[in-house]
This record gives sequence, structure tokens and C-alpha cells, in this order.
Amino acid sequence: MEIRVTEHGDHIAIVTIDNQPRRNAMSRDMIADLAAIWNRLEISEHRCVVITGAGEKAFSSGADLGGDLSASVELAAKINRGLLKTDAFPKPIIAAVNGDCVAGGLELMLAADIRLAAPHARFGLPEVRWSIYPFGGSTTKLVAQIGYVHAAELLLGGELISAEEAAAIGLVNRVVPAEELLDAALSKAELIAANSPSAVQAVKRQISETLAVHVQSREALEQTLGDKVRASPHFQEGVDAFLEKRKPNYD
Repeated sequence: MEIRVTEHGDHIAIVTIDNQPRRNAMSRDMIADLAAIWNRLEISEHRCVVITGAGEKAFSSGADLGGDLSASVELAAKINRGLLKTDAFPKPIIAAVNGDCVAGGLELMLAADIRLAAPHARFGLPEVRWSIYPFGGSTTKLVAQIGYVHAAELLLGGELISAEEAAAIGLVNRVVPAEELLDAALSKAELIAANSPSAVQAVKRQISETLAVHVQSREALEQTLGDKVRASPHFQEGVDAFLEKRKPNYD
């Protein structure tokens, strides 16, 4: 399992999430690696970043629930950076969503400025089904990005939606044939990278800063709400049910 970075030309970096046996789920170590990658790319000569998943089944299924489930403030800060939850990253990010984009995977996608999806991709935030608070930014970003009713349906229902529906509600820009997906994302990245990097990054900062400030302002409440969910009688049942591949019982 790894997060790898490859080059496309002089100015484009491709970030690939690769943990295919677990549908590109990200361990805490992988998210820390991703945080370090963002730190490097922020000061590099790259002008645009394309992020995708390895293989054909998943962009990312989010956090690996088979690992560490602790949620200290220090760990939350590292996860926040990995998912670009509270940061207005200075360079454009294009998501090539090659398969299922779920939970933390979807929250990572919310940091992307342009999103292309394969027809078979599915999108969802199923955390509430497993008594998990979605810590990765969806509760603070989705309303601004796709509107209240669409955000509420995704967050409260926990159901997966198709790529076509995701495009219809503005969660992704458009659906692209799977065999053309990465090329389409790279083509868009090349178009952006050919523009003035000074102007592009100034525009990117202006259009993303307001949302970043809003997310930061809600961070203390986010931690409090998440802690309450973890302390509830439902949390262990939800996690156990997920790991045991059964329906949870919240009676």
C-alpha cells in the first residue's frame, strides 16, 4: 500500500492512492504520507495536480477501519492536512475518480477543484450507518459545494449514488468513459498549467479561501461532535458491524 507521485511533463504531478486489496482505503500512515506529499507539492514547481486511485474499482473507500480508530487532536490535525480539510491548497487539483469514492475518499475529493468520474464510479458518505462521525470535511464543505438538500441527503441517508447522479447535483463536473478518464484529467491539467501560474494561483486562492475560513471556524465544534459520537453507546456496535459485515443493531 502506498501513495505515489509521478510526473507528467514539467508542471503536472499525478498522485495515486494504491491499496487495491482494500479498495484503496487509506491507513493512518498513508494519510500521513499524503499530508507530506501536499507539503512538498505546495512549494514545488508543479502548477497542477491530478489525483486518482490505482486500478479500476475505487478512487478511495476512505479510512481503513481495520486499523487505528483513535481520534486525538494531534492525529486529527494530521488527517486534516492529508485530506486538505481546512487548507486552501494553492495549486489546482483535478480528481480523476476511477471507481468508488466513499467516506474519506469522497472528503478528499472535495478538496479537488475539478472532478471527472468514470461511469461506474459511486459516491457516498455511509459513516452514519456505522455510527461514525464524518470528520473529513463533508459536514462543512458539502452544503457550500452542492447545496443543503443534496448535502443532507448524502450525509444523513448514507446511501451511494451513481456517477450520473453525482454530475447532476454538481458533485462532479462530468462523467468520462473509463478508458479516457486519466487522459481527460491530464488534458485539463495541461490546459491549466499553460496559463499564468501567478494568475491561476491567485484565482484559486480567492475562490477557495472563503470556504477554508468557514471550515476552520467550525473545527472546534467538529471535534466536539465527533467525540460525542465516539462516546455514544452506538459507536462500538457500528464499528463491529462494519468489520463483521453485518447490519448494525441500534435498538
